[in-house]
Order: sequence, then structure tokens, then C-alpha cells
Amino acid sequence: MATQVHFRRSATAPRLFAAAFAWLLIVATPSFAADGKPFRIAVVDAATNRGVPLVELTTVNGVTYVTDSAGMIAFDEPGLMNQEVFFAIRSHGYTHPKDGFGNAGVRLTPTEGGAATVRIERVNIATRLYRLTGQGIYRDSVLLGDTPPTAEPLLNGGVLGQDSVQRALYRGKIYWFWGDTARASYPLGNFAMSGATSELPSPRGNGLDPAKGVDYRYFTGSDGFSRPMCPIEGQPGPVWCDGMTTIADKSGRERLLCHFARMKSLGEMYEQGIALYNDERELFEPIKRIPLDALLFMRGNPLRVKDEGGDYYYFATPLPLVRCRADYDALLDPGQYEAYTCLEAGARYDISNPRLERREGRLVYGWKRDTALVQQKEQKELIDKGHMRPEEALIRLADAASGKTVLAHAGTVAWNAYCGAWLMVFQEGWGSSMCGESWLATAPRLTGPWEKATKIITHVDYSFYNVSHHPFFDQDGGRVIYLEGTYTMTFSGTKVPTPRYDYNQIMYAVDLSDPRLGNTASRSGR
Repeated sequence: MATQVHFRRSATAPRLFAAAFAWLLIVATPSFAADGKPFRIAVVDAATNRGVPLVELTTVNGVTYVTDSAGMIAFDEPGLMNQEVFFAIRSHGYTHPKDGFGNAGVRLTPTEGGAATVRIERVNIATRLYRLTGQGIYRDSVLLGDTPPTAEPLLNGGVLGQDSVQRALYRGKIYWFWGDTARASYPLGNFAMSGATSELPSPRGNGLDPAKGVDYRYFTGSDGFSRPMCPIEGQPGPVWCDGMTTIADKSGRERLLCHFARMKSLGEMYEQGIALYNDERELFEPIKRIPLDALLFMRGNPLRVKDEGGDYYYFATPLPLVRCRADYDALLDPGQYEAYTCLEAGARYDISNPRLERREGRLVYGWKRDTALVQQKEQKELIDKGHMRPEEALIRLADAASGKTVLAHAGTVAWNAYCGAWLMVFQEGWGSSMCGESWLATAPRLTGPWEKATKIITHVDYSFYNVSHHPFFDQDGGRVIYLEGTYTMTFSGTKVPTPRYDYNQIMYAVDLSDPRLGNTASRSGR
């Protein structure tokens, strides 16, 4: 008979939640030595009854178990069966109360083949759904004899960890690409991009419902491990690709292009350019190098927009302030790209001589070739130096609740029919954690104004960066959206990685009708 444990919302939950994350944990993986069935611990969202991934349960002697993507833990710890065991509980974006001694957790009595359900309440607006990459996504579910929703629930493409997703709809499928990829046999893995495909969900294809998962078909080498998708000869260093853009060439054939950068270090390149996907070889091949100091080129997360102004690709980083005509030759030519900027045409950003374009004292924004962008950092400098008035700033992102400025670092933009507006999902830089906070904002036009934003995902001392909304997964007219990001201890103060989850992609869903979004995601005029 299953035990039911329900955690109620507390008025002091946010403070207690933060305190719980400060505990020092010793993370370990148990050994399943017993012959009998493990004890099933299901951790579920109290509102939806859906299993919650990435919930840590820690015993008094510091052994930590982490729920798999179904919210399951298969507990079979020799010496701790058939007796009461206290489990401390913590999970990013979910809450649970503390007892009178300040301990947040639950007492369970593990028995062979027994079960218990623990209910926790969600603080995040976004719902954490499942892990997309890495080993053991449904490890505990398999140990418990359950049938996971994905075809490869334990190890796919030999991948243990994967960084920063890029995606494109190409020839009727979803093409997925990631950065540096970890393998089991050695600490150094694939550093020249990894790739996979999946089918579109119904009604456009026969892929999985995104609420359940994504079935990747990895491009692998002879050893079964995820192989390089953009191999470039030269000095050693990772190859990173972004700006995945589909376009018809002169013959009318659909092609897939991307920007590539061969890196010396995190912020320094050997070279960069444009690569073309070779359908026969199933990899990207460089077709054009561009100068290292080029201002404008395909980058970030593209979106194609056809309207009365023309047919353009806009490149969101995360704001869509760079564009190029949706033409094969134009996309290869940095001189054809335009920036939406307030600098004089041809100007570079220089705070000592900002060269702002004004007409009759009014600051002029427009699409200009070979001209530098003015991002949030530059805006602040211009305002601080008295060159720009605060009301002239193009980017005015601020917390809808507090009015505090929010620094957008990376993300995506797409039209959302439910909101009747452009929707941006982005990672905050230097928020309550360095790279762990995700936000949502809307605007009536691609160029803005981008103003009110609402936090949808939070992490305490852990990174969740390069978030990406996948509009091809949107459901119910855009009311439900799906997004993912890279969960990693990198750039955080955390010293101990979360087993299996660290350096991998995690999927979330957001219901845009959630009243906590207020007017951030409300329909125009509502």
C-alpha cells in the first residue's frame, strides 16, 4: 500500500527554500545489491500529480538520491530497509516546509516492493518535465520495471553530457545540434558539435507529444558515440555553431546554413565563417570564412518573418536586432546584414565619441548596414554619460513586479498566437544567480518596446543557460510553450555536480494563461 505525503504551501516558503539549498551535501550513488524489488519513491507535483525530475532526497548520513525524469527513485539501500528513514528534500523551483527543528523532509519506511508518494509544490511558473540528454534519463523507472516514454531511456548516442542546443526544421524533420559532448570512456569527448534528428509531433508528424519526451536519432560514429557534425582541420580547439538557417539555393533546393566559430578559448576565436550542411555526408562543411572583427552575420537563434516589409531572417541574441534578406547569397555576405540601431550609419560603438543619429534633437533608430548594435550594456553607458535620456532607450526590460532592470543574455524570439505578440524567452545575466534565471517577455513588434518581463524559472547556485523556446512544439494555439536549457554547475558557486543531470538539457513547459504572468503574456487588448 502506497504512503501519501503532502506538503502544503507556506507563507515563508521562498525563504525556507533558499535556506534549504545552502546545506552541504555529500552526493553518492547507491548500489542495488538486494535480490528483491526496490522501494518505489514517487515525487510528484501536488497540483498536477506529474512526477518531478531533479528532486534530491538525502539521508541523515549524507547519501543523496535524485529522481529520474518520471520523478522516481528506486531505493534499495542495504542497512536502511524495513526501518524509518528521514529524507531531506530539495529541488530547484519547488518547495516543502520545515519542521520545528528546521529540517525540511519526510520520514518513510522502505520495504521490498513497497511504495510511497511525496507531494511537493511548484514555485516556478514553468513546469520541469524531463531531462533530454545524458545517461540514465529514466534509470530508476527501468529499475522499478516501468516502461519509459522514450525509445532510449538509459543511454542514447553514448552521450553523458551535452551543451547548448541549436535546432532547425529541415526537410520535414527537427534537426538538433549541441556543443561540447561528454562520453563514458574518457573525460574528453566530442568538441566539434553533435547532432540528431527527431520527428515532428502530431499533426505534422508521428513524433512524441513534447509533454512526454523527444526521441533523438543521433548521428554516430563507428563506435556508437555521437560524432562531430562540423569537423574543421587546424589547431586544436572546440567548434561551436549557431544561427541554423534554412533557405532555398539558386536551384530551389532547400539548404541548411550555420555560423561556425573555431575557438582558442571561451572568448577567443581562431576563425569564423558560414558552413553548409552536406546531406550526403550528413555534416556541416565550411563554405566561407568571414573576418574575426565582422559586425553582422547569422548568429543566435533565427526566425523568418514575411510581411509587407519583405522576407527577412532575424537573428535573436536574444533581442532580434540583426536581420538579413531571406536570400541564399545575401545570407553568405556580412555586408548584406543590418542592425537596428541608433548609431549613425557605418559607426562603431565608442563611448568617447558615440556618434548617435539625431534629427531635430530626436534619437533615430533604424535598420543600418555595417553599423554596430547598441545593447543593454552600451545603453547604460550612454545614459550614465548623459548621451542618451532613459526614455530614449530601446531595451527597457524590467521585472513586471518590482520594476528592477533585467539583463537579457541569451534566448529566443517567436510569434505567439495566444498572446498576439512576439514572445521572448531569455536567460538573465547576473540575476539572483549568475546564469540560472529564465524570464519571459512580449512585445508588439520585433524591435520592441521590450519592457515588462516575468521570471519563469529559478535555480539556486546552479546555472541554466542558453534557454531555447521551441515554437514547433507549441500547443493549444500557443497557450502552452516548451523550452529547454543547459543545466550545469559551470559559472556557479556549486562545488558538487548533480549526478547524471549536470551538463545536460532539461525541458520545461509554460502555460501562458498562468495568472502569475499578469500582463506580461496577456493577449493584446485583454
